[in-house]
Amino acid sequence: MSLTTLALIALVPVLIWRIYQRLKTQMVRQRSIMSRHYTGLLVFGAMVLVPVTELGDRPFSLAALAAGALAGIGLGAYGLRRTRFEDTSEGYFFTPPTRMGILVAMLLVARVIYLGIEIYMNQGSSQPNPRFSDSPATMFCVGLSGAYFATFSASLMRWRQRLRKNVGKL
Repeated sequence: MSLTTLALIALVPVLIWRIYQRLKTQMVRQRSIMSRHYTGLLVFGAMVLVPVTELGDRPFSLAALAAGALAGIGLGAYGLRRTRFEDTSEGYFFTPPTRMGILVAMLLVARVIYLGIEIYMNQGSSQPNPRFSDSPATMFCVGLSGAYFATFSASLMRWRQRLRKNVGKL
């Protein structure tokens, strides 16, 4: 085993721990800012829609992306029922379900790390490196994560718009 392989084995758990810690700090009570919700919807929606352009000749991967997106929408709707919304004098706040958001994000992170290790292990071999969209499991994780967070962003936008309409009625 080479020194680089040993370093990789030692650094992957540290990388996973740091990503987990970063996600944990993002899944707490947050101020609702409309521009963030619009950006989240745009970025995560694109995360699901962009791979569709490359998956035309691979129906199984396309089906996995669609299944992941449906599962993400379902989890997003369930997560919204568990989200705490607050309308205070300081502003609008929400607290997402921490464990669910971290779980969905870490599934995608784990899959990306797995692909990175696979590419590293293929170095010097005659096998071509895998593309991100080659694996149906990867496409499922992309669809799940993208649709979950896009659903969350869209629903937060709707919540804020309903509050704005209710203020106009008073």
